[in-house]
Amino acid sequence: MTTSIEVIVLNHTKFGENSIVLHTLSQEHGRRGFLVRVGKKTSMALFLPLNILEMDVTENPKSSLWTARNIMAKDSLNGIRGNLHKNTMTLFMSEVLYRTLKDGTNEDGLYEWCVRSILTLNEIQSDFSNFHIRFLLELAGALGFSPTFEDIAPFAGRHLKELRPFLECSFSESMLLPLQGAVRNALCEDLLKYIEYHAETTIAVKSLAILRDLYA
Repeated sequence: MTTSIEVIVLNHTKFGENSIVLHTLSQEHGRRGFLVRVGKKTSMALFLPLNILEMDVTENPKSSLWTARNIMAKDSLNGIRGNLHKNTMTLFMSEVLYRTLKDGTNEDGLYEWCVRSILTLNEIQSDFSNFHIRFLLELAGALGFSPTFEDIAPFAGRHLKELRPFLECSFSESMLLPLQGAVRNALCEDLLKYIEYHAETTIAVKSLAILRDLYA
């Protein structure tokens, strides 16, 4: 059985000589990997983190690893790909999703929220240095946690003063909150610990180090 679906790219890993496993999030299947054949003419840029793709998926009754073909980008995301800071954020965001979501995870509304977040980052022209902090807070809500001040306080430590406005103001207002790079990085680490605790998993996000360098 073959169906056409839309997915968000979380990661990809090499599989044999001519294939990759494309780790994705979709409305239909939640977090799931698909086997994709690649060759010399395959543009690997198609599989950049958080790309939104359309593809045909064929179920395999003998294996949990289904195959995907006829893959096309639904949106070029030029606003992201032409910006070093935004590209780094998508690397971080996709790694958080990849390491937080277990195979088969399919929280109601999660996929739609992820698409909105990606398209918002793509369109925003300036003042997006706080975007990944807002992303982590909204991700906690999308996963069914309760990102209230009282719930997050034990994880925020001495950065409670800087965190509170993110919980009380609108998205647009939160993008304008003035933060030093070191505080922004610390808030990010605190929120990752909060998500780790509630997701009952360890989230070792390697790309966080790159964000630290950008916002040092």
